[in-house]
Amino acid sequence: MANNTVSPANKQSGLVPGTVVYTGNKSSGDLFIEVFDYDKDSFEEKELNKIEEAFSYADTEPVTWINVNGINHTEAIEKIGDHYELHPLILEDIANTQQRPKIDEYEGYLFVVLKMLYFNKEGELEIEHISFVLGPNYVISFQEADGDVFDAIRNRIRTGKGRVRTMGSDYLLYALMDAVVDNYFNLIEAMGEKIEELEDDLFEEKPNDDITYDIQSQKREILKIRRAVFPLREVVNRIEKSDHPLITDKTQFYLRDLYDHIIQVSESIDIYREMIWGLMDMYMTTISNKMNEVMKVLTIIASIFIPLTFLAGIYGMNFEYIPELKYKHGYFVLWGLMIVIFFGLLYYFKRKKWL
Repeated sequence: MANNTVSPANKQSGLVPGTVVYTGNKSSGDLFIEVFDYDKDSFEEKELNKIEEAFSYADTEPVTWINVNGINHTEAIEKIGDHYELHPLILEDIANTQQRPKIDEYEGYLFVVLKMLYFNKEGELEIEHISFVLGPNYVISFQEADGDVFDAIRNRIRTGKGRVRTMGSDYLLYALMDAVVDNYFNLIEAMGEKIEELEDDLFEEKPNDDITYDIQSQKREILKIRRAVFPLREVVNRIEKSDHPLITDKTQFYLRDLYDHIIQVSESIDIYREMIWGLMDMYMTTISNKMNEVMKVLTIIASIFIPLTFLAGIYGMNFEYIPELKYKHGYFVLWGLMIVIFFGLLYYFKRKKWL
């Protein structure tokens, strides 16, 4: 299959609407297709080598889940679109990784876009574009690369546990979306741990000089997560309230629960976002307090030495008539006066609790 990849900056510049162009950065993966065809009493699992092999499942009575990994293979996406009669704009959105989460309703099928979020081995945030097409007896999922959060769904289909084998394709779509949202909770938990580590570093006596970079990095991650998650509230709400014939009343109950989960994730994101802003304010306050402490010490030192410098300046003048210069013990008296002034000012600052 040919790969058609461009940078996100010029992803759709000058192209006809409906042109299928992959705009992500996972362009090296091979096309991988897996199929789960099941009903209450049986199931079939296959790995396909060609996209054409999935076409025969369109008209089968059992529910079919066709999972396509590798949306950089745009020719395969176009072939699926032609066979299942998908709108060209849907095919464009499948390959456009910059598309925000949304739902489009068409006669005979629904199209849903989500973002699958996770931290890679280096601890960096990864955002994977994922799309679903819901038909009367099938769900087609499109992923950027192999590896996802759907293993629990696969096991439930294989073992027959849960409701997925006894329900229709709309419940399968709900189960897949629920798996994505459940993974958001893991992501939020990991984000919370990172913020706690930043708090610990911030309250150390000598916080790391790179903490501002770490806080800004966390802030950017929170904003990316927020942009990926918040539109999903509208998507789930529209599906739950939709009167589309593909969404049954039984599945709508589960979609309401999914909507509650999305709200919970969104609230957690807002809380962590405020915490990140609070950490930055706290860091700036800490720096300001330390600067104030330094300025206070310098001010006290200056206040002590100003009168001493004044006395030294007077008796350092080269005037012929300075009566104290002829006093036998004048030098020692001046030193004594300076010492009294020094300790007197220290005592005064101590009583004022400036020291």
